[in-house]
Amino acid sequence: MNLEILTPEKKLFSGEVYGIQLPGITGKFEVLDKHAPLVSALASGRVKVLKDKSNHLAFYDIQSGFVEVISNKVTVLVEGATTVG
Repeated sequence: MNLEILTPEKKLFSGEVYGIQLPGITGKFEVLDKHAPLVSALASGRVKVLKDKSNHLAFYDIQSGFVEVISNKVTVLVEGATTVG
């Protein structure tokens, strides 16, 4: 699936991924390939990006925002974010 992580200033990540773990306002949740359509608010916290099935990971600390999942594309819109590690 395609993932984009966007802030008002820049595009932090864009590419094909296996899955993503997000900090929802009621707890963490994960989106994998071919997930059902979804729109959710996000809390501040850590995003874990699973780049492939071999556990190649990337981490981002985000401020609050929203995520939209539609047609195997995940768009994360946040107030701010930084790459971790």
